This record gives sequence, structure tokens and C-alpha cells, in this order.
Amino acid sequence: MIFRQIHDPSLAQYAYLVGCQRTGEALLVDPERDIDRYLEVAAAEGLTIKHVAETHIHADFLSGARDLAERTGAHLYLSAEGDDAGWGSAWASDLEGVTFLRDGDSFEVGNIEVRAVHSPGHTPEHLAFLVTDHGGGANEPMGLLSGDFVFVGDLGRPDLLEQAAGQSGAQEPAARQLYESVQRFLDLEDFVQVWPGHGAGSACGKALGAVPQSTVGYERRFNGSIDAARRGEEAFVDAILDGQPEPPLYFARMKAQNRDGVPPLAALPTPRAVAPDELAALESRKAGAANVTVVDTRPDRSAFMASHLPGSLYAPLGSSFTTVVGSYVTDPETPLVLVVPDGRVDEAVRSLVRIGLDNVVSTITYETLAAYAQSGGSMASVLEVGFEDVRDRGDETVVLDVRRQAEVDAGHVPGSLHIPHTRLAARLDEVPTDRPVLVHCQSGVRAAVATALLASRGLEVAYVNDGFPHYREIAPVETGHEVAA
Repeated sequence: MIFRQIHDPSLAQYAYLVGCQRTGEALLVDPERDIDRYLEVAAAEGLTIKHVAETHIHADFLSGARDLAERTGAHLYLSAEGDDAGWGSAWASDLEGVTFLRDGDSFEVGNIEVRAVHSPGHTPEHLAFLVTDHGGGANEPMGLLSGDFVFVGDLGRPDLLEQAAGQSGAQEPAARQLYESVQRFLDLEDFVQVWPGHGAGSACGKALGAVPQSTVGYERRFNGSIDAARRGEEAFVDAILDGQPEPPLYFARMKAQNRDGVPPLAALPTPRAVAPDELAALESRKAGAANVTVVDTRPDRSAFMASHLPGSLYAPLGSSFTTVVGSYVTDPETPLVLVVPDGRVDEAVRSLVRIGLDNVVSTITYETLAAYAQSGGSMASVLEVGFEDVRDRGDETVVLDVRRQAEVDAGHVPGSLHIPHTRLAARLDEVPTDRPVLVHCQSGVRAAVATALLASRGLEVAYVNDGFPHYREIAPVETGHEVAA
């Protein structure tokens, strides 16, 4: 058996290629939308992708399953569970070349057996897949492709249908389903490997480990969420729902599109490089007749605050890039201009395509932006302050805390307004526009992107480039759930 884990660091996502050396055929599980890289991995191993499977309807990226099937003729394996909850793969209901799996169903990839295990909780339809390498002489499973059910150190969050997709009252029943799924997981042998759908940095759980795979035995001993299940169902429900991060705004769109049909992607966008003498048009937020959104990806937060194109969003390339852009660019048709180095254009474009932001029209290098500024081009800036300024503020100033609710509960600036940075675009009307706004988080990263969003909407805003532990040293904090403007 050939086994390859294919990692997307921008979404902390793992897809899996499982191949039979005898027949040369392969299964791909949970592909993202830019499928060319999977085809390259398979070709390098001398394999042909003949089968594509999905563990569930994803919330954090658009699936590439349909594009792969249409490109290669691969057979699709999708969940038939969860239809009564309205979360089946509706887009595939009338397609040929699809097998809808229920708990216990199996299929073969050459000499490899793949058996579906219904594991609801994260989603109603969720399947995990037990993999047995009969060609290698095994008669028991080697591993579990666990999707978003079991992670290293955590379990998939059961609150997304309610918190992201707006299905009121769904999270507690889902948590109880997850409790039952854990009991089945614990029936597996300790030697069974666990191949999760995500690692550290994903918003699909709250304490995911950075190690790319594990075993049932290790998770049985050291997974904190599984440990909570040992204390009984009620204790588990309370523990698994407590402290989950606020989901990015784009999750709702991903869920609906993955259920109803992902837009086809014929090719990756090929944005045009913008020359310095063209930036004046962009500064006025126009490219021909179409309004655009500029996304500045520079790593230096202070450099962005000191000088950027007016109206720019700020989203440094890295693990939070898709979370920020997906939460702040709410219309997928929006034309995007990226401030990005030539050598990282492909990385940025692929990250955006994976969340359905395909309209990347042009790019600006850091050098081009600097040349434009030096030539007298119109640039904007945002004031930077520290927590001494927050402590000494007057009544006429608003403090906006963009951290997670759990962080705010543990200690916050008295009288501050709390809106998590991933939800800010949907709650802009809650931010006062008649007073200056000081924006802070825990270390300055989330506050930077939130500050840029508010500045792009014309608010008078200052960026608190400081760590919250410093505020604790110099001023009193409040704890608890009440955070008022």
C-alpha cells in the first residue's frame, strides 16, 4: 500500500492518497479545489486516482471531489447518512458514478479494503474510513481516516451547524451524537493509526495538535476531549461546547456550496502584475469600471499601519490568511488585488480559490508599492498605540476587544466592546462611528487585521500594537461574560 498525507498549511488541512501498488489505482480522500497537485502526487507514485471519497460536508474549504471525478472519471464515494438533517450531498443526487455509503459499507481500492464508519457529531452525515491492507497480508485495519471526527488531541467541534450555518438548536444534540461516536472509537484496537482531517491552526476544533497523525491508543490516553467523555455524557457535552472559537464568516457559505454544488474551477486565476504608474487608479478603488478590494499581505504589521493604499484590507500570508480574507470579503464575486511578492502569488491564489474567492484580478509587489509611495502616491496610515494609551483613554474613546469569548471571559479591559475578529464584518454596525476606536487583541495579530477593516470603512481607529499581558501589569481587568460598550 502507498499512503501519502497531503498538507495544506494555510487551512491546516490534510487530504489523503491511498494507493494499491499491484493495480496502480488510488483513492483520494477530502480533496481541496485545486486538484492539479493531487494528480501530480499520484503520478509521481505511479498511481491513477480511480476513487474519491468525502468524509463530510466541509465548512472550511470547497471540495474538489466533483472536479476530480469530472477530470479523471474517478468514482465518488459520499455519505448517505444525515439526509434527514438536510446535509446530504444534494449536488450528486442525480449523478452517475457515485456510491452513497452507509455505516458498515465498504469498497475496494485494488487489494485495499475501505470501510465506512458513521461518526456523527461534527456533522450529521460524517463518515470515517477504516483502511485494511489485504495486499500486505493484513486482516485488520491499519488506520482510520478520521476526517473531522477525531483529531490529534481533540475532537471535531459539534457546534458549527448552529454557530456557522445558523441551524438553531443543533449544537447540543450534535454534541450528544459525538459522545456516542466516541464510544465506538474507543472500541477500536490501540494499534489502529488515526489520520485526521486537520491539524493545529484549524477552526474545526479548539485544541488540535500539530503532530500529523496518532493512534487510537495514544488518543485514548491523552486526548482531552475523549477524557471528558469518560466523565459521562452530560460532562462531555458541557466540556466539548465550552470555549469553542467563533467560526469565520465564510464557513456558512462553504457548507451551503459543498452541499449544493461547488462552482467548477477550469483553471487557477492568473492575475496581472500592476505597474507603479497604474496604482493611482487602484488608490481610487477602481480598475476600469469595477470596484476592487486590495488585500495587503505584508508580514510587518507596523509597515502596513505606517503606509498602505487607502481602503486596503490587511491579511498577512500564513495560517490566518484565509480566515481573515474569507471573513472580511463577504461577496465571492469581489475583484481582488493582492499586495504580494511574485514568489508567493501562487500560494495566495490557491489559498483564496480553496475558499471560493476566484476573482483575483491583479497583484502588486512590495517593491511596486514602495516605489509608488516614494513617488508621492497617495497612501494612508493608521495610528499605533500601546496599552498605556488604553489605560489612560478618556470617556470619548471606545476600546474594541477582538479576541475569542473565552479569552475575554478570563480578563478584559473594563467597559470594552467585544466583537471577535472573525465576526466583525457582520457586526460593523455595533462599532460606534462618532468616537475614536482603539482595537486590541492578545498579541496584536488579530487587532491588526480588524483595525484595517475598520479603517477601510472610514472609522477613526488606532491599532494597539501591544500584548494583553502588558495591560494586566499596568491596569485592572474585569472577568466574566459581560462586556459592554
